[in-house]
Amino acid sequence: MNLSPTDSPATLKARQNWVRLYQQTRDAGLTCRRCGISRPTLRKWWRRFQEQGQEGLRSRSRRRHTLPERKVTPQQEQIILALRAKRRLGPERIQSELRRTADVHLSTVTVWKVLRRHLVKPLHNPRRPKEPIRYSRPLPGERVQMDTCKVGKGLYQFMQA
Repeated sequence: MNLSPTDSPATLKARQNWVRLYQQTRDAGLTCRRCGISRPTLRKWWRRFQEQGQEGLRSRSRRRHTLPERKVTPQQEQIILALRAKRRLGPERIQSELRRTADVHLSTVTVWKVLRRHLVKPLHNPRRPKEPIRYSRPLPGERVQMDTCKVGKGLYQFMQA
């Protein structure tokens, strides 16, 4: 007898008590008030008890029994990867090519997911300067940097750095 975390002996005993009280009284309102449960909960366990007996009072798995269909077929994935490799297209261009040539309507997010799944690198990296450009001259004072600050109406303060 495998018990899931929700199927502790106390839980099973409580469900048996709900069903037994409802069998005796045939009053759902009274049973729900006494046991502190809702009517839909009582109906669910009563229906399971009638169909399967004591075994029906066990918790059932809520896991899916079937997986949803894949949005992108393997052939479409190959087309996406080929467009990326041969023509170096981004997701929006791939999306429009798929729509135009293969009559396949996929979102750009879906195209990105396919590319990411196959570990395709981005087309370009953002360009950044390797080192900042420094203003240095061989002789001191050859290049002077000035800064201004407005102090008042028509009054400016000049600062030399």
